[in-house]
Amino acid sequence: MAQRPLIKPRKDASQGRSRATVDALVEATARILVREGFDKASTNHIAEMAGVSVGSLYQYFPGKEALVAAVIARHQEEIAQTVRGELARVFMLPVGEGVREIVAMAVRSHRIDPKLHRVLAEQIPRVGDLEKAETFSRENFALFRSYLETHRGEICVDDLDLATFVCVTTIEALTHNAVLHHPRMLSDGTMEALIDNATRLIAGYLKGPRDPAAGRHHSAA
Repeated sequence: MAQRPLIKPRKDASQGRSRATVDALVEATARILVREGFDKASTNHIAEMAGVSVGSLYQYFPGKEALVAAVIARHQEEIAQTVRGELARVFMLPVGEGVREIVAMAVRSHRIDPKLHRVLAEQIPRVGDLEKAETFSRENFALFRSYLETHRGEICVDDLDLATFVCVTTIEALTHNAVLHHPRMLSDGTMEALIDNATRLIAGYLKGPRDPAAGRHHSAA
């Protein structure tokens, strides 16, 4: 059985100079991943681009997998800050408006360095950092469920866990696939249409008829 790569840093960088070294190494790793891919991201290449010795690199990281994990953590924190910074305002909006803002936040967060996001989506399984990626998804789940709980009187889905799963999975699938396979969907000319259509899909589900049989009967009439 292949040994799992080491993905944790060797030590924390608390001093200003060491923090700058770690930041330079993480930034160099991100640039190489985008330009050349995972296989070209050797520790020697990363250290050279960061302007430090490879010995300095190994003081902080056991290998390139740990550096890629650090890039993933930094990128996910940037995305999380985008979501957290607007969430309080969204919580006060009714479902139709609130869902649109949540979808727009997801789209905007996926526009943060989309080339890097695309590379990291491909590299997470290779690095073995899936637990961290799942933690971020659980955070999104909890935030959306809290929003639905606040506006329970406006929606027709009784099971909030199910509704949260359906909505968050739909939003993540749309934005994630746009980054990976359809980057045009995140361009300025198409992004608003993507947000509008996703909003109609999700808000319609949340505010639709409570009884699915009644909805089918109405359609057939």
